[in-house]
Amino acid sequence: MKLAVINDNRLAVVEGESAFDVSEEIPWNPQDVQGSLVQLMTSFETYKPVLEKAVNKVAGVPVEQVKLRAPVPKPSKIWAAPVNYLDHQSEMNAKFNNAPFTIEKLKLFLKAPSSIIGPSDKIILPFKDRRHDHEAELAFVVGREAKNVPMEEAHRYIFGYFGCLDITMRGEEERSWRKSFDTFTPIGPWIVTADEVGDPHNLQMDLWVNDELRQSANTRQMIFNCYKCLEVASQAMTLYPGDVITTGTPAGVGPIKKGDRIRLRIERIGEFMVEVDDQQ
Repeated sequence: MKLAVINDNRLAVVEGESAFDVSEEIPWNPQDVQGSLVQLMTSFETYKPVLEKAVNKVAGVPVEQVKLRAPVPKPSKIWAAPVNYLDHQSEMNAKFNNAPFTIEKLKLFLKAPSSIIGPSDKIILPFKDRRHDHEAELAFVVGREAKNVPMEEAHRYIFGYFGCLDITMRGEEERSWRKSFDTFTPIGPWIVTADEVGDPHNLQMDLWVNDELRQSANTRQMIFNCYKCLEVASQAMTLYPGDVITTGTPAGVGPIKKGDRIRLRIERIGEFMVEVDDQQ
């Protein structure tokens, strides 16, 4: 099932090219999207048949006619995986004189949840004299409280998947600071529940800047797969329903500037495009 937040923070089920507003069919508070999402996820087995029936009784609207919001707007934390594709590891080590960039050494890092925007919003670059890069990533939302979860059990704790752009300002400051500016985490276009995605480790992911294909890879090339990322994150701290983990980027990371359009497409997830602007 594809679950989207649309327009004035309404809940929609997306099927094909249509969005079906199901906000009246389950407890959903547009003033508290994160709280409503957590309630939906933790009781999904109860709500799923209700939502499936609702699609047959409410009128659909073309997806292109709705405003898509961030599907997970206010997680308590965002864990992110650095250097988690073999080709990006080689790219980084070549760029920085064979520095030991490995996810095994670096583990995960935290991004500010306030950096999240939706797939219809704009990236705002904070400094005109600094380089800012795009990074295409697969992300997922935690559906159950998790602590010290082994990799073999991790799939039970993932509610669904979506695309993520991890925008990065280059420099010598700490990674979390350079990646946590407002608007630096566009996510979307919606959550695709784990049962619909199936195997998250065989998804084609492509990113274009304007009409130039910059990144193209398959998630099977990850070093720490989604389940390993959840294991590592849950060793550090308790994960709560609604928390987000984003799984790293492949090779092809490159600069962005005002006026660029970044399009991310992930197989079985969907695609979205955001524009880039700078501080006025």
